[in-house]
Amino acid sequence: MQRLAIALLAAGGLMTACAPVPHTASGEMLYKEFCASCHGASGRGDGPGAASIGKIPADLTRINVRNGGSFPTAYVISTIDGYTRAEDGDLAMPEFGVMMEDQPMVLVDTGDGIVTPVPRPLYALAEYLRTIQRP
Repeated sequence: MQRLAIALLAAGGLMTACAPVPHTASGEMLYKEFCASCHGASGRGDGPGAASIGKIPADLTRINVRNGGSFPTAYVISTIDGYTRAEDGDLAMPEFGVMMEDQPMVLVDTGDGIVTPVPRPLYALAEYLRTIQRP
């Protein structure tokens, strides 16, 4: 029974992940709506849907630690977008870029000195993840 409940919760999270993204949403709101079901409310990979996806979700509070102490904005944006994961065959996490392609764009220096247009909600979500980093 518990497995069924978790599977239904995860399916609901995936259905939510396919919903249109409001362009005025904050990164925190987007995280709660699209990510928390698997990555957990605190971002540590312990969400209620985590057990049903077959892969342990990443601890999103330690991205900077895994990257030598700096937050890899370009990598985070491309991971959320899904483009690089789809190429690698990693489809455990939905491709969020598809849902955001019609959203207003912002110009972002992703750390390499090159300014890139990024959907506003995608950038807001990446910036929220930057705020929850811990040592």
